[in-house]
Amino acid sequence: MTQQTRKTATQDWDRAGWRAYPRVQMPDYTDPAALAGVESQLRRYPPLVFAGEARRLRAQLADAAAGRAFLLQGGDCAESFSEFSADNLRDTFKVLLQMAVVLTWGAQLPVIKVGRMAGQFAKPRSAPTEVMDGVELPSYRGDIINGFDFTPEARIPDPTRMLAAYTQAAASLNLLRAFSTGGFADMHRVQSWIADFVGGPEAARYRDIAGRIGDAMAFMQAAGVNSDTAHQLSKVDFYTSHEALLLEYEEALARIDSTTGLPVAGSGHMIWIGDRTRQPDGAHVEFCRGVQNPIGLKCGPTTTTDDLKVLMAKLNPANEAGRLTLIARFGAGKVSDHLPRLIRAVQDEGANVVWSCDPMHGNVIKSSTGYKTRAFDSILREVREFFGVHKAEGTIPGGVHFEMTGKDVTECTGGVRAVTDEDLSDRYHTACDPRLNASQSLELAFLVAEELRARREDAAPVRTAANI
Repeated sequence: MTQQTRKTATQDWDRAGWRAYPRVQMPDYTDPAALAGVESQLRRYPPLVFAGEARRLRAQLADAAAGRAFLLQGGDCAESFSEFSADNLRDTFKVLLQMAVVLTWGAQLPVIKVGRMAGQFAKPRSAPTEVMDGVELPSYRGDIINGFDFTPEARIPDPTRMLAAYTQAAASLNLLRAFSTGGFADMHRVQSWIADFVGGPEAARYRDIAGRIGDAMAFMQAAGVNSDTAHQLSKVDFYTSHEALLLEYEEALARIDSTTGLPVAGSGHMIWIGDRTRQPDGAHVEFCRGVQNPIGLKCGPTTTTDDLKVLMAKLNPANEAGRLTLIARFGAGKVSDHLPRLIRAVQDEGANVVWSCDPMHGNVIKSSTGYKTRAFDSILREVREFFGVHKAEGTIPGGVHFEMTGKDVTECTGGVRAVTDEDLSDRYHTACDPRLNASQSLELAFLVAEELRARREDAAPVRTAANI
């Protein structure tokens, strides 16, 4: 699509236009003057990400839509002010790198690495209030909006939290860029981390894959292809993403790209619209349709084919590959009930989309010990069902989307280290939804890699990875 065509597609859009549309899942601030002051301050701040980075991600996602790349998106359910640290950020980034290498082996394709980081501060909730010991208070909606503590004071929406979120996001991006290009992401280092994971007796079934990755690295080293001779082995492209829920924050950080003259969301490389905020005539769709970033759209069981067609037309009117990622989230055992009809709606429209699987949000259960959790087997089952439907439909499974952390938490049950219901209380640290821990995340990557490899072996000719 030409620059002029893009301008035509957004000429009737204004960054504040969403305010005239119905809004859901957003706070009602009690001090309009304080809110206006924060918005004014954010408008003067530099953008957190740059238009050229967002354009590069769109181009890579276009490859995923065509089956020439694979999307890995993962990170926190909701980023926390109190849990923020360089070590936590490093550990999650480290696990994502390991997952990407394993998935690259399986797909024999470049893996696009997108973190739920540096912006994932707001969360939609199933109810506006919650009750504890007979006391009813507004629900916690993420640290960018209100506090986690169950007190009337903490639960009042506070606009100054947007400034704290911006500061934390800026610090996170600074560190992530250093990790991505400063040697931490060196392929040989990542391969040694994978070898450490499969060294334990419980991970024996993954040693063959790890061994093949190690053999490939040894061959490249012997052939003179190493971090000194091939810079692709020592650094990676890494992008950030979050749900564009708090539109006052998104509007304040929207900018005009000086290169193209087009609007761009400066809050993150990729933003997505949640399953609860995807109303075709709603505020969130209205804002997201105008910015040039890659857009994700969560598709759940209640997504109708008619709504999906309208949303695709609004969010990607020029039908540009890489612009729109459809993130399927149905729940284990329900994928075949819903995904085929949505795939056919996409085909009816001839739409260019990336299909990604979110096996987390449809699989939340309450454990026998009272904790909200997710079972590893259910997560894996939904991923396998996602791949199975795409195989049956002859379409491309373009990515996966996980809520995970590099910390050794006990929030999801199962996995090779067998977290049980009784273990959940040991290290249950999430402020919202349960996350896969480092071991579970990497194990899931190995299992998804097996799905990708089986799909690749069914196809001809076999593709070769361009980069990792």
